[in-house]
Amino acid sequence: MPRTPRTPRRPRFQRGIYAIEYAFVFLLFFGIVYTIMCYGVLFTFRLGLQSAAEDAARAGLRHQSGATVQQSLQARLSQAQAVALARTQGWKPLQANMAIEADVCQPATGTCVQAGGTPDCASSDWAQRCHIRVQVTLSQLDRVLPPIPFPLPERLAGRASVLLERVRP
Repeated sequence: MPRTPRTPRRPRFQRGIYAIEYAFVFLLFFGIVYTIMCYGVLFTFRLGLQSAAEDAARAGLRHQSGATVQQSLQARLSQAQAVALARTQGWKPLQANMAIEADVCQPATGTCVQAGGTPDCASSDWAQRCHIRVQVTLSQLDRVLPPIPFPLPERLAGRASVLLERVRP
């Protein structure tokens, strides 16, 4: 009597397939969740920088009395930088570099306090009014964030600009 070939039983033939499927799905799902978490950290840093810049610009609006217009504007800049630094101290990563830039400029003429000039902020013309601009920048984020296979920005920045009231000499 001829021998018939034995057919493999279904459950025994499928024995390791679930582990292989799990490994592929787990890697895909873990990669997606990991990327979402890393970009969530980036957005949190960005919103913190923007909030610090806005608070600093508002702090520059507070009236600063000084003997001269130049001293008054310098006091506003000092106040804005101090507020920006205070707003970032609680959450800023120690490994990242942070820079705070604040200046008072007259956009129509390009005259800025930081450049050594004294803009005429007493004009009644809106185009001649001064602005206080604050930028808070966080760089070297590769030291802070874990590596992901997607491009990350080299630096993040928060910017704010506020129109100053007329500063009279």
